Amino acid sequence: MSKSKLLGGTRFAIALVSTTVRASFALRHAFWMSAAFMLINNLLFFSTWWILLGRFQHVQGWTLPDIMCLFGISCTGYGVAVVLAGGLFDLARKVHDGELDTWLTQPKSVLVQALGSRTHMSGWGDLASGIGLLALSGAVSWSSLPLLAIGVACACATFVACGVAAHSLAFWLGRTHELSRAIFEFTVTFSLYPPSLFGPGLKWLLFIVLPAGFVSYLPVELLRAPDVRTLLACVTGTAAYFGAALWLFHRGLRRYASGSRFYARV
Repeated sequence: MSKSKLLGGTRFAIALVSTTVRASFALRHAFWMSAAFMLINNLLFFSTWWILLGRFQHVQGWTLPDIMCLFGISCTGYGVAVVLAGGLFDLARKVHDGELDTWLTQPKSVLVQALGSRTHMSGWGDLASGIGLLALSGAVSWSSLPLLAIGVACACATFVACGVAAHSLAFWLGRTHELSRAIFEFTVTFSLYPPSLFGPGLKWLLFIVLPAGFVSYLPVELLRAPDVRTLLACVTGTAAYFGAALWLFHRGLRRYASGSRFYARV
């Protein structure tokens, strides 16, 4: 890909997301209600850990500040993902119903257009709760901000990649909307639990099939005990998973593009 084409694609993605986000701000009452309800939902879910760790001090070596950091990174990464790529949740349905046809005629990336076509206002509630929990965790300092930025970026990229991979199943399996959403939601759920609760076999699953390890486990470990190996594992693992998701989508897109919308339904 040439440099000018890459820059053009980046400008297009920024303009598309900017337009979608501004449109969500126009619905002020809906925006604030969605964000507020998601903020309350996250804090209520976190309160279970707050009560538990207030009584037992730690769970498999994880203290309350560690759980705050875990929730904070996961919520912040998820919030950025759904605000910037809200079209992710309908991707499988768009594939099955043949709604990619319009974007196939455009010179820009089909995936970028599909992901940036929507934004979820509730994601701002995730962002607010995530940033708040990170601030309260005590794990964030001026010196750790670069590592935190890398961790959140990896979490966001992994969430998007997981969604793209799960929804790309529709190219081969047809109506997989509910299955794809379930896979994505399982990843979100597992990213909110300390990895020490799971056995070795399940941990492999959480780094490959449901990549919760790249969403929160490695970013949190990067903040708890900064290490070059952890940093490399976090970045390269995220990049590999993201690359695999892109390959899977474009592989399916070639199959989709080889026929009509009716072929895609077969």
